[in-house]
Amino acid sequence: MSDKLILKAGRERSLLRHHPWVFSGAIDAVRGSPGVGDTVQVCSADGRFLAWAAYSPHSQIRGRIWGFDPEAQPGPALFRERLAAAFAARASIQPSGDSNSWRLVNGEGDRLPGLIVDRYGDTLVVQILSAGAERWRDTWVTLLEELGEWRSIYERSDADVRKLEGLPTRRGVLRGSRPEGRVRIEEHGLRYAVDIAGGHKTGFYLDQRDNRRRVGSLARDCDVLNCFCYSGGFSLSALAGGASRVTSVDSSAPALELARANAALNGFARKNAEWVDADVFRYLRRLRDESRQFDLIILDPPKFAPTSRDAERASRAYKDINLSALKLLRPGGALATFSCSSGVSAELFGKIVAGAAADAGVTATVAGRFAAPADHPVRLEFPEGEYLKGLLLRVD
Repeated sequence: MSDKLILKAGRERSLLRHHPWVFSGAIDAVRGSPGVGDTVQVCSADGRFLAWAAYSPHSQIRGRIWGFDPEAQPGPALFRERLAAAFAARASIQPSGDSNSWRLVNGEGDRLPGLIVDRYGDTLVVQILSAGAERWRDTWVTLLEELGEWRSIYERSDADVRKLEGLPTRRGVLRGSRPEGRVRIEEHGLRYAVDIAGGHKTGFYLDQRDNRRRVGSLARDCDVLNCFCYSGGFSLSALAGGASRVTSVDSSAPALELARANAALNGFARKNAEWVDADVFRYLRRLRDESRQFDLIILDPPKFAPTSRDAERASRAYKDINLSALKLLRPGGALATFSCSSGVSAELFGKIVAGAAADAGVTATVAGRFAAPADHPVRLEFPEGEYLKGLLLRVD
């Protein structure tokens, strides 16, 4: 293979630590004529082999690493081995009967950059997010069929990151039958209907599975406010945990309709569940003006900072909602606050929330921290993969 990325002198250090990305600024020359998504060798300035990568000429992440072994050239055999390892790892961490839905493949965390596979019962939802993963589209589907029996394999390659890779959005059935209506799943004793065709991400926030149960355990006899509630995940957990009342807010009418349906699916009474169609920022200020107070507030907003370049703008948004929420808590109340923004580190998020508490005039204790569950693995050499972070605060 003659196609190569030649790095500038001294820019090989991250690859020697097995970081899986090569940025455009690190490349001195492109040898050969690789196409979009083609496999290339990454070499140091003095010609040493460093890694195999998928080439993405339109992205700032010019190469995504398939592997560091010169003898293990990327292809179906290697990919099958890694998919099988990912499946086996999930089998070892999923308690029997606890849930029938989890992440099977987590991109770089499973050494398959750009590939996400979520399982919803007997349906798989696939996201192909990079040029390299796109190059092997048909291979993924074939291998997934070999590794399990699925009613449907559905594609949700419609995330904004594909635009950065110069790829069009894709959505639809890859194999099997199109799921009719919503897919039913189970999680910690609760049932959810999931809109895999039109919902957020692949249809549901699987990364919050264990955090939902943890927050629900705090909700007994509490007046709860759940902001950015989407399809009701935290709301249902709070109701199941014995909350006296749950107010759920989202600006999406379809999401609220699905949330109501999920509440009904689990037999929760309407009298202690309120669903509010509103902009969360404005609604929090309205509640403040009305002198409302709550025992437990959940803030699980969408991604405010996709990259570090958006961190300043996102910081203002995070501070705004946390400041408002902290003012609404009764003494002894709890705030579960989250960020799923890759561009906001856990350290920065902590500083933002601390600043919000100071401006709100409250003192609080960090009673716990939140992260994604074990089916969303993060490799030690790739801390950027740890996008979900959260704090549990107790107000004095």
